[in-house]
Amino acid sequence: MPPNVQLMLPMVSALSNHKTPIAVFVYKRPEHARLLLESLERCDRLSECEVNIYCDGPKSSDDARAMEATRDVIHEWSARNGARVIARETNLGLAHSIVSGVSELCDQYGRVIVVEDDFVLNPSFLNFMLQGLDRYAATENVYQISGYMFPVRHKKKPDAFFLPLTTTWGWATWARAWQVFDWDVHDALERLQDAKLSREFDLDGSYPYTSMLEQRLRNENDSWGILFWWAVFKAGGLALHPRDSLVSVRGFDNSGTHCGNSGWLWSESNLAMGEPWPQLLQFPEQVLTNDEAFERVIQFLRRQTAFSTSILERLKRKVLKTLGHRSLAVRSRH
Repeated sequence: MPPNVQLMLPMVSALSNHKTPIAVFVYKRPEHARLLLESLERCDRLSECEVNIYCDGPKSSDDARAMEATRDVIHEWSARNGARVIARETNLGLAHSIVSGVSELCDQYGRVIVVEDDFVLNPSFLNFMLQGLDRYAATENVYQISGYMFPVRHKKKPDAFFLPLTTTWGWATWARAWQVFDWDVHDALERLQDAKLSREFDLDGSYPYTSMLEQRLRNENDSWGILFWWAVFKAGGLALHPRDSLVSVRGFDNSGTHCGNSGWLWSESNLAMGEPWPQLLQFPEQVLTNDEAFERVIQFLRRQTAFSTSILERLKRKVLKTLGHRSLAVRSRH
């Protein structure tokens, strides 16, 4: 692992005061980082947590100025709130930065809450995370607490339900669950040749997770999330999800290394900045997949995938048509 510099303010060990670590991952988006930290500061129960901010190093000299501006935001906030700052000297990249930070904190504390610099959090986000972590700490087939929910209308009670699906947009886990994470997933290629298994992994064919995993194996993406989902899927694991999103994802504005532009993530209907939730949350009575909620999510993803495919096909036809016209024009000149 590349060397790093740790700039740390005094921090009381979680082993003695039972605080839960929050891992915050930032890179070169100062305004995004500011919005995240301001929303984190508004969260209930922040005093019960220890904030650890991981700043990745520069990928190129072009990134250095934005990276330094982001670190200025981080250090200002940390000085005010007593956070621990881990400033990398070199660039680990998204996947290695998150995996190394989560592994470090799981080893030290036994659990962790994870956020990235392009989120804005509902004031009840930490309360939801902490109650979920406490309640399901010893439930072996629960691998994650998710703070994100797609813009899908669910029943108002209970406040959460289980789905066979992990997320990367504001989440928490335990050391006992995180240990299933594995960089080596070459067994997936053979196993996903089974059409039935592949369709199940793709959430009944609603989202191309198999393709994402194949791309990861070809080093065509830097997703740690697809590796974790494969590990949890193999284990038959579940994740607890909120009925409404407690995380607004703001990075799909072309500002991030791995983010494009996704309208439904950026839409106002997905903003989770309303009234805080009740302090005492109602969780599902049984640790089982909520089939009704799962079907709503599948239908939503299926519509979005079809819509994205339609856009790509229209763009492809437009490009081919344009190229055809240019080719005809070139031939006519000769």
